[in-house]
Amino acid sequence: MSDKPTTPDLIERRRRRLAAVDSVDIDAMTSFFAPDAVWDSTPMGLEVYEGRAAIRRFFEDWWGSYEESEVEAEEILDLGNGVTFAVLIFNARPVGSGGVVRFRYAAVTEWVASAVVRETNYTDIDEGRAAAERLAESRAQADV
Repeated sequence: MSDKPTTPDLIERRRRRLAAVDSVDIDAMTSFFAPDAVWDSTPMGLEVYEGRAAIRRFFEDWWGSYEESEVEAEEILDLGNGVTFAVLIFNARPVGSGGVVRFRYAAVTEWVASAVVRETNYTDIDEGRAAAERLAESRAQADV
């Protein structure tokens, strides 16, 4: 299989996901996920959520904790074979606080038919990048 992107609009879909996050549109945020998708933040010390309904509840709880929030894309790459890699910066102000939460993380997203089937989030950008490259390669070999 070619190293070319398998779905040419994955970077644009990733950008639209970010727009949904910035508008805190939970319906739009979850609409990108397959019904049986997995959201895995264990590399960040958080949990795994399985299924669109569980991912939605996580989003509602997470974004409900902040009065203001935004996610900025520092980098978005389509690695081919239905895998994207993004370096994102989360900025937010918790409810009832004057403080700010800011962190940089990597998101490795696996897509099938333009839907997210799995997203794994990493605080270690290099670890996330290596995982994304391995995933793209393994998906290429699976299609050989």
